[in-house]
Amino acid sequence: MELRLLVTFEKVATVLSFTQAAAELKYAQSSVTSQIRSLETSLGTELFDRLGSRIRLTEAGARLLPYARRIIELSEEARVAVTGADEPAGAINVGTMESLTSYRLPALLELFHHRYPQVRLSLRPTLGDETRQALRQGVYDIGFLMERETEHAGLQTEVLTAEPLVLVCAPTHPLADAAKLATVDLADIQLVGTEPGCPYRDLFEEELRERNGAPPPFMEFGTIEATKRGVAGGLGVALLPRMAVREELASGTLLALPWEPPFQLYTQVAWREGKRLPRHVRLFIDETMRLVREQESASRSEEPNR
Repeated sequence: MELRLLVTFEKVATVLSFTQAAAELKYAQSSVTSQIRSLETSLGTELFDRLGSRIRLTEAGARLLPYARRIIELSEEARVAVTGADEPAGAINVGTMESLTSYRLPALLELFHHRYPQVRLSLRPTLGDETRQALRQGVYDIGFLMERETEHAGLQTEVLTAEPLVLVCAPTHPLADAAKLATVDLADIQLVGTEPGCPYRDLFEEELRERNGAPPPFMEFGTIEATKRGVAGGLGVALLPRMAVREELASGTLLALPWEPPFQLYTQVAWREGKRLPRHVRLFIDETMRLVREQESASRSEEPNR
């Protein structure tokens, strides 16, 4: 099996799209299709089921994928060992969520872009269970989680920080002048939220249902930015990570309501348990831990009374 064919197979298996794989590998789509067919011919089996415009791994393809990833990793390690290259290099598939990509990771992405240009980062937007499953299957090298639990079967994790949550409203909202709020006070309030599956949205909804005895009235928005705009426009209140609303709280566009969530979420970086981490992946984890903790230290000094 040629390494080139395994690299193409691994990329197609990761993104489940010949078109996207071709774009990321900078090949013509016909070249990707030809390489996959060559690999299937050499192995004497089909690796993908073609379902119209969609594809999925066959049983044989699923068995091959972890071996392909190990061969690619070992090939990169061998190249570095033989050439004595000092520059970290290699690809990292990262599963993450919108709030972390937008508000936690920009400094990290900028650092790697300028200081480690040979490290190729590919960010995949997923949430919770999907991220954990992709890590266990080897689809992702690294995953970012924001969860109440800090231990996950089959994964190793590093807790980066406790992630404070804040209930926000517009300055003109009827609750804006409240001195204190209990969960029962939110029973008839219009809520604005991101999609189901978002960890703080799900926990908030569960808490309201348990305390108030009925499903809460959520107006769903697809993104945090859209949610913030809806809240600022007076459409309701929303529970969001404090990191996502710092600017709006500072400018007065949004106000923090006096309600304390009865649950705590932790931002974590995770990878498959027992996975031998290449140098560039270990570097990514170390730099992530360093930068997030620096961010939190700076935030605490700026907001001593938050």
